[in-house]
Amino acid sequence: MNGRGDEQSGGRDMAEYRIDELAQAAGSTVRNIRAYQDRGLLPPPRLEGRVGLYGDSHLARLRLIGKLLGRGYTFAIIKDLVSAWETGKDVGDVLGLEKVLTDPWSDEIPGTASHDELIGIFAGGLGEDESERLLARTVELGLVEPEGDHFRVPSPRLLHVGAELVAAGVPLESVLDIAQQIRDDCDVIAGRFVNLVREHVFHRLEDDPVPGGDELTEVAAVVRRMRPLVKMVVDPFIARAMEARVQAALGGHLELVRDHIAARPTET
Repeated sequence: MNGRGDEQSGGRDMAEYRIDELAQAAGSTVRNIRAYQDRGLLPPPRLEGRVGLYGDSHLARLRLIGKLLGRGYTFAIIKDLVSAWETGKDVGDVLGLEKVLTDPWSDEIPGTASHDELIGIFAGGLGEDESERLLARTVELGLVEPEGDHFRVPSPRLLHVGAELVAAGVPLESVLDIAQQIRDDCDVIAGRFVNLVREHVFHRLEDDPVPGGDELTEVAAVVRRMRPLVKMVVDPFIARAMEARVQAALGGHLELVRDHIAARPTET
């Protein structure tokens, strides 16, 4: 088997992973997965012969464990949560929260690009050393990710924007500078939004180490609603800001052009 099988369950394809593939997909390690299983945090795999096969539920649980560890929860508390959910709580509520926590917030499909394609689009005419330096910075910013003999492109839209700016005459170094600044600005915006909801909603989970199904369902619903709400908030603000900035930057030039045209003698 090659990682993702074609087994049908419930009328849809279910992904299956060997342990090393699961570790890669979750950004974890085989050692961590075995440790989580030993601690009772991760269900055992389905055995096919002597091969253990893991599914999407394992991947979601593994990502959730990582998030909980990142928030400071100990293995003991995480085990208590998992045990309570598995023995006395509605597993569907738990899986619903796991899903909204681990689902991507964008429907964009990642792409791929070769080394030569990236150099040709962004660093044409630059020396080899400078091209490689800028490519390394692009990787550092997370705009592309090395993957074997090619690069994974998490957001082709961002790459397209960068290519358009470079084609318009903006130096690649400046494009990467603004990409880093915008990424940092967006992190601040996301933090403000999450802190607002955490203060008024998420605290229900933090106050109760073993939240009930109703609380889990309500929090999961709030997280789902946050996705379109964030876009609805950011789009109008950035649109208004761009209108004001563009008018301020080019309005004076437009007036000069108008004055120049008005001062021309009319042809008879």
